[in-house]
Amino acid sequence: MLAGLIESSHLRTIDDLPSLLATHTPQAGFTHVLIYLVDLQQQTMRLLKGPGVDLTGVAEELPVEGGLPGLAFQEVRTLVQRDETGEPRHWWIPILNGTSRLGVLRVGTGGPTLDHMSARHLSSVVALLLTSMHSQSDSWARIVRTREMNVAAEMQWRLIPPLTFANDRATVSGMLEPAYEVGGDAFDYAITGDVLHVSVFDAMGHDVSAGLTANLAIAACRNNRRQGASLAKNSEDIEAVLIEEFGRAQRFVTAVMGDLDLRTGLFSWVNRGHPPPILLRGGRWTTTLECAPAHPMGLDLGLPVTTCREQLEPGDRLIFYTDGITEIRDASGREFGVHRFVEFVIRNNQSGLPVPETLRRLIQAVLAYHKGVLRDDATVVIVEWRGPEADPELERADWPIPRT
Repeated sequence: MLAGLIESSHLRTIDDLPSLLATHTPQAGFTHVLIYLVDLQQQTMRLLKGPGVDLTGVAEELPVEGGLPGLAFQEVRTLVQRDETGEPRHWWIPILNGTSRLGVLRVGTGGPTLDHMSARHLSSVVALLLTSMHSQSDSWARIVRTREMNVAAEMQWRLIPPLTFANDRATVSGMLEPAYEVGGDAFDYAITGDVLHVSVFDAMGHDVSAGLTANLAIAACRNNRRQGASLAKNSEDIEAVLIEEFGRAQRFVTAVMGDLDLRTGLFSWVNRGHPPPILLRGGRWTTTLECAPAHPMGLDLGLPVTTCREQLEPGDRLIFYTDGITEIRDASGREFGVHRFVEFVIRNNQSGLPVPETLRRLIQAVLAYHKGVLRDDATVVIVEWRGPEADPELERADWPIPRT
């Protein structure tokens, strides 16, 4: 089944995947396999439809909140859907690109049992095919969007890396809101050997110009980083690029840029006029990582750039955010605030949720607080360091390996 699926996929597109699954999966005893993809805000999952596949009576949308499909997505585990008599009808299986949740599969077997290993392997191959095909597909973009997107957000979503990444030593997970109107916020991360780089940017404004500024800042950051520039030198070179392009003090960007040594847990960072990161240790708010901030990049005020360091312990979580996440106000004018923000993360951390699910619920809480409308960009990135001796096969709640 897997070999046939892979071999037949090379000259196909995402639109062909449903029919490819219908052709090849019966060889493994599956009566049907349907793909549901999660939308950008991770609120609903939408059916990937294709020619030649009978979808009579099949739901086209499923909520992430409520129901077995949503629970399978949230908790990253396989769940069985039973009929009125208690007999299994089909199974819901998470689709993961690495550890980034793409949606769920609905798998039928025509019998009471599921070959879980075959189903998991199928889910992995589907994730790889979706990931390899989506960059040249407008169908992907249309299915994961529930409404129209502005041009600035179009740039930002093409700019940022996948929302979630994990290896045996660390997890990184981020979210951008308002998903369809985000302007100047962006985040980036990358691995080089044993070093995880992570950065969060907030460009002045909330329009296409802000998006262009953030795009230029991240492109410069990646270019400098790949040439071996230090954190401080990188931020200075980003500023030089912004000034060369836009002029002095015409466009500016705040940022926190950091490197985490995955062997030792030593975190180094610079702050360019941005809200400082927050450190959670032992499931509680330990400290705000203060570091003498330099001026925002682009203002050319001549302030020195200081590199600060903090020794992490296994299980520590770092929270990076933009001011839009804490300064939003409800109808009575009360700010969401740093304390409410951190307490929410702590509460969900104590519930044993994976980092991506904690972050998804946080963003939903922020949107609910502001009745679904944000007037400023709001970005959060959470980094968890597991320690130098973490077990990559350890199935625990903060390590999203699919579970049965």
